[in-house]
Amino acid sequence: MAHPTAWEHHSEHPEPLPVDSAPRPEYGSGSLADLLPTLAAGMGVPGATAAIPELTPADRACVFLIDGLGWEQLRAHPQEAPFMTSLLASSRGGTGRPLTTGYPATTATSLASVGTGLPPGAHGLPGYTVRNPDTGELMNQLRWQPYTPPRPWQPYPTVFQRAHDAGVHAAQVSSPAFENTPLTKVALSGGTFHGRLSGEDRVDLAAEQLAAGDRALVYTYYAEVDGAGHRFGVDSDTWRGQLMYVDRLVQRLAEQLPPRSALYVTADHGMIDVPFDEEHRIDFDTDWELRAGVALLGGEGRARHVYAVPGAHDDVLTCWREVLGEQFWVASRDEAIAAGWFGPRIDERVYARIGDVVAAARDDVLIVASEREPKESAMVGNHGSMTPAEQLVPLLEVRS
Repeated sequence: MAHPTAWEHHSEHPEPLPVDSAPRPEYGSGSLADLLPTLAAGMGVPGATAAIPELTPADRACVFLIDGLGWEQLRAHPQEAPFMTSLLASSRGGTGRPLTTGYPATTATSLASVGTGLPPGAHGLPGYTVRNPDTGELMNQLRWQPYTPPRPWQPYPTVFQRAHDAGVHAAQVSSPAFENTPLTKVALSGGTFHGRLSGEDRVDLAAEQLAAGDRALVYTYYAEVDGAGHRFGVDSDTWRGQLMYVDRLVQRLAEQLPPRSALYVTADHGMIDVPFDEEHRIDFDTDWELRAGVALLGGEGRARHVYAVPGAHDDVLTCWREVLGEQFWVASRDEAIAAGWFGPRIDERVYARIGDVVAAARDDVLIVASEREPKESAMVGNHGSMTPAEQLVPLLEVRS
């Protein structure tokens, strides 16, 4: 995707982007949160809704989530991913379409959307880091630091739990390191967890778990496409190598599907490389305009939650709009909610977790924080916002 050239920071302040011009995720019809409820509805799970009607019900369904593999990145690399590319064409017995991740397009938010079948405004993980209203501290929702009791933070049952309660064999096959994490508990628990280190072992066991019940709902996960993109960039040799590897894993799983099964390949977000210069990486820690009146800086470089000191909300909103101009969609909390960024409803417990000001990147730019977030600020590949490169993820289907 081609992005407009970033304007010289501080040279002048163009007109701010209208909040409602941001492309809203397709909650309720084509988002990540709609996938598992649709599959569960096809298995007769009570209360599940088939929000993606073109998916034909299957007795056994497996979701293979590839962290960081966006729709646009997959379509741009057919040679590295020949099997997944073949699933884009119905002539090979598969179907392919994009889903939107939901906002922000980041792992913790997206995994919660997948597992609960709810948009961020309901499940309550609306960013990489957000303020805990009870403590006033920033909470990292991927690493769950500082520790917060999981169930009050996200009280809804997962789709896996609901399926398990309805007699469906539910299972997750992932890294052993994830078995007891709070994020797994609130987003992906229900049924049984199976830890396996290698990708081959995971897909082999996922196929076995599919065959373990007359009705089965299975989830498996691969992380290193995302890791390669963050460290080396999308389209780097390392990233391409990871794409080639995971393409073989998808084919391996597809070839082992038991009867009456469907495999769905998707992702939690796409990614965009951002150049290392002052035009494209605006440093909050050295920018007095952006820091003025800000108590906490949350989110991540392309999807910021900004928490103002008491009484400074309006001034912070005005300043961020003027400084960031046409590079970011900048909204107040209520404007972002009204525009549907976080879904059609916001639970009361979630409202104050969202920033007083929310900033979502349109161009290939970041708001880094070189002192507060040195590791994140050094990443080549980034994600979080609502551009197609980040929001659109594949939904590929194989049936047996």
